[in-house]
Amino acid sequence: MKSIVSINNCIHFGEMAYQSLNTYLKESQPSKVFILVDSNTKELCLPHFLQLLATDISIEIIEIDSGEKEKNINTCNGIWETLSELDADRKSLCINLGGGVVTDLGGFVASTFKRGIAYINIPTSLLGMVDAAVGGKTGVDLGKLKNQIGVISNPEMVLIDTRFLNTLSASEMRSGLAEMLKHGLIYDLNYWKKMSDLSQLTLEDLDALIYESILIKNTIVTQDLNEDGIRKTLNFGHTLGHAIESYFLEHKEKSLLHGEAVAVGVILAAYLSNQLKGLGDSQTKEIKETILKTFAKVEFHKKDLAPIIELMKYDKKNSHGNINFVLLSAIGEPIIDCQVSNDLIEESFKFYSE
Repeated sequence: MKSIVSINNCIHFGEMAYQSLNTYLKESQPSKVFILVDSNTKELCLPHFLQLLATDISIEIIEIDSGEKEKNINTCNGIWETLSELDADRKSLCINLGGGVVTDLGGFVASTFKRGIAYINIPTSLLGMVDAAVGGKTGVDLGKLKNQIGVISNPEMVLIDTRFLNTLSASEMRSGLAEMLKHGLIYDLNYWKKMSDLSQLTLEDLDALIYESILIKNTIVTQDLNEDGIRKTLNFGHTLGHAIESYFLEHKEKSLLHGEAVAVGVILAAYLSNQLKGLGDSQTKEIKETILKTFAKVEFHKKDLAPIIELMKYDKKNSHGNINFVLLSAIGEPIIDCQVSNDLIEESFKFYSE
C-alpha cells in the first residue's frame, strides 16, 4: 500500500514500513534505540518486530504492565528514570510498540524527556492503527480522567503492520471498529456504508478499510493539527463516551474498552443530533442498529447518569464553561461546538436503552 504523507512524517504500510524504518536508522544513526512494550506486546509482537529490525545500534527494551490503568504520570516517571539510568541522550530514539496506551504514553515520555527525543509509533491494535498512533496526540490520564495531560508532538514515522492484529481478542478488534465507524459518520457516507456490513469481511477487505480510515483521519489532522476547528469532529461520540469510560473504570466491576464506550457515545450523539441538528429519523435509527450489530448493549441505571454527566465537564473540547458536543446534520456532515441540556442527555440514554 502506498505510504501516506502526514505532517513532517509518513505513515508506512507492510514491508515498506520496515524498509523505511531500517533506512531511517541507517541515516539518522540514533545513539541508542529504546523499544517500549507492554507485557502483552513483549510476548506477542516484539519477537516478530526484532526479526525485521536491521541495525547494529544498541537496543534496550522497556516494559510496562498492560492496560489503561498504567496510562498515568507514575508510569511515565518510571520510564523517564529508566531512560536516565540507561544513559539515554537527546539523540536517542524511542520506538513505541503497542496499542493506544503504549503509543499515547510513549509519545508523551519521548516528547518530554530532555525536552524531546525522537520517537516512532508502531501500533499493534486496530484502535491504535486507525486512531491513537496517528495525528501526534500524546498523553496520559489524570486519575480516571482520560488524556488530561499531554502534548501534540509528531512521531518520526508511523508503521502499520496488520499482522499484529492476529494477536488481538475479538473485543479488542471491536474496539477499533468503533473509531472506523465514527470516521464514516463524520466524513464519508460511502465509507460508513462499507463499514455498516462487516459480515462478509475478508482480511484483504479489512486492510483496505484500515487504510481508508487512516487516510480520513490524516486528511482531517493535516488541516488542523492543534484542534482549533475541523479536528474536533474526530471527537464525535467521545464527549459522553470518555465520560462513560471514566465512570466505568472508577465505579463498575467491569470496565469498558475505549471503543465500547465510544460506541455508546455515538448512539447517544446520534439521538442528540436528531433532536437538535436535524439528523433524519431513518439515519438515526440506522446508526443505532449498525452499532448494536457489533457492540453488545451496555446497561445503565438512573443513578449512573448524574455522575456521567458531571464527568463531561473535563472534556478537552470544552471552553468558557460550555460543554461542547460534535453532532451531525446528516451522515458525513458534522457540526462542532454544540451545547446540549442535561435533560436531553438523559433522554438520549433512554433512546439508547429502548
